[in-house]
Amino acid sequence: MINTRLMTIDDIEQVLDVENNSFALPWSENAFRKEMKENDLALYVVIEENGRVVGYAGLWVIGHEGHITNVAVHPQFRKKGYGDLLIDRLLCEGEKKGINAYTLEVRVSNRPAQKLYEKYGFKSVGIRPKYYEDNKEDAMIMWK
Repeated sequence: MINTRLMTIDDIEQVLDVENNSFALPWSENAFRKEMKENDLALYVVIEENGRVVGYAGLWVIGHEGHITNVAVHPQFRKKGYGDLLIDRLLCEGEKKGINAYTLEVRVSNRPAQKLYEKYGFKSVGIRPKYYEDNKEDAMIMWK
């Protein structure tokens, strides 16, 4: 069974498994705890398969704008449409908060993610040179 829902502090351990298997410079447990406990702007959703968190997405609500911070699906669960479900749920939750514009950064080499965002109406508006610390790759700035 597949389920999307708002993330809770109890999800952090499983979210860390997704994070550590998805990113070269993963966020720490402490970073996620701070987001959940101290950042009033933060909104996170998870996707579960049979009760296991296999992906998550995050958003900062800044006025009527949303800054998508992270989107990740565990490598073992990719190519099942879970990224779509996460983005859809995140945008629905954002709408409830009155968001009418969204932005994000994505690696210029990450064409699958770019295609996913384009599917939801995001468009490239520029480049942040050497944005990613691990390899100094540029980031594409996208807005919806």
